[in-house]
Amino acid sequence: MGRLPFIIAACIFIIAFDIYCFKAIVSVFKKWKPGTKKIFGILYWSYSILLIIGVFAGIYLNLFLTLRAIILVAFFLTVACKLAMLPFLILDDLRRLFIKLFRKKEVIKDQPISEAEPISRSEFLVKAGLVAAAVPLTSLSWGIISGAYDYQVRRVNLILPNLPKAFDGITMGQISDIHSGSFYNKTAVKGGVEMLLGEKPDFIFFTGDLVNNLTNEVRDYQDIFSKVKAPLGVYSSLGNHDYGDYYFGKESSPAKVKNLKDMVDVHKVMGYDLLMNENRRLKVDGEEIGILGIENWGMGRFPKYGKMELAVQNTDDLPVKLLLSHDPSHWRGEVLQKYPQIDAMFSGHTHGMQFGVRLKEYQWSPVQYIYKEWAGLYQEQKQQLYVNVGYGFLGYPGRVGVLPEITIFTLKRA
Repeated sequence: MGRLPFIIAACIFIIAFDIYCFKAIVSVFKKWKPGTKKIFGILYWSYSILLIIGVFAGIYLNLFLTLRAIILVAFFLTVACKLAMLPFLILDDLRRLFIKLFRKKEVIKDQPISEAEPISRSEFLVKAGLVAAAVPLTSLSWGIISGAYDYQVRRVNLILPNLPKAFDGITMGQISDIHSGSFYNKTAVKGGVEMLLGEKPDFIFFTGDLVNNLTNEVRDYQDIFSKVKAPLGVYSSLGNHDYGDYYFGKESSPAKVKNLKDMVDVHKVMGYDLLMNENRRLKVDGEEIGILGIENWGMGRFPKYGKMELAVQNTDDLPVKLLLSHDPSHWRGEVLQKYPQIDAMFSGHTHGMQFGVRLKEYQWSPVQYIYKEWAGLYQEQKQQLYVNVGYGFLGYPGRVGVLPEITIFTLKRA
C-alpha cells in the first residue's frame, strides 16, 4: 500500500517521541524506588507498543468497528497529551543547553527556584508539562463522551429572489460528511437520523463523504441512512473520501474502480439520487427549480473530478439553481468566477475542524485559517454558499464546540 512508508515513518517518530517523554518523566521522580520505576517502565512501553500494533491492525485487518474506534481514540488522546507536554520539555532542554554554553565550565547543579520552594527548574517545567497534558485529555475526552453525537438542528432562512411562488416556504434538509467508518454507536447515529426526519423537510441534500476510505465501511449503517426520505427526494454528491484515493492511491486500479462502483450502487440502494456532474428539475405545482450536483472539486491537493460545464447543461431556463458541491473552496475557486447563474451552493468538508466556538453571533475555529468559508451561510453579491460542519467525524472521534449539524432551510422569495 502507498500509505505504508508514511505509517512506518510516523511510528518511528512516535517511538522517538515516547523515549523523549519517558526519560523526562523518570528524571523528575527521583524518589521512586527501583521497583516502582521498573513497573512504570513496563506499563508505559507496553501501552505504547500495543497502541502502535493496534493502529496497524485497525488499518490493515478487518477489526470490529467498535474495537477499531477504541484503538484510534486511545491513540489520538495519547498523542494529543504528549504534544501538549512537548513545549515544556523543549523549553527545559533549551534552558539546560543555554547554561552549558554560556555559564562557566564548572559543574552547575540545577538549582531550586527559591529556598521556600525546593523544586528544581527542570522538575518544575516537566511537572508543568504533565499538568498541561491533562488539559487536552480532559477537554478532548469530554468531546468524545458528549460531543461526537450531540446533533444540533440549525435553521436557516434561504432568501432566493427568483424563487418561484410554488416553492416559497418549502423546507430543505442538509447533512454532510457522515464518515460511517468512524462511527461506534448505532443508537446515537439512528437518533440523529430521526431528528432529521422529525423536521419533515420537503427534500434533502447529502453533500458527500459517506465513508472514510472504502465503500464497505457503510455496511453496518446502510439500513439507518436508507431511512432518510423526503417527499421531493434525497439528492447527493460525492466527497473527496468517497473515491478511495486515500486507500488505493490516485492511480486507477480494478479494485479502486470497483470501490467507486459500489459507492454509486450504495447511493441507489439507499434511495439517494446521486448527481455526478448532472442536474435534475424539481417541480412543484407546475413550476421548476434546478438541482445540480458535481463530483468533488477542491483547491490544492484535493481532487478536481467535478465538471461544472456538464452540470449546468440545459438549465438556462430555470429561475433558481441549487448546487451540491462537497468542498466549499469550489465556490470561490470556480463558481463565483465562471457560473454567476448558480444561486446557492451547499457544501461540507471542513467539519469546522471538530473544534472551536459556534455561537449565534460569533464563530471561530482553527480551520478558518485554511478555509475562508468554513461554517454557515455566506453571500457575495447575488450568490450564496452554505457550509455544513458535518454529521460524523474523522480522525478525532469527537467534537468540542463545533457540534454535528443537521441543517433545515426554509426557502423564501425576496
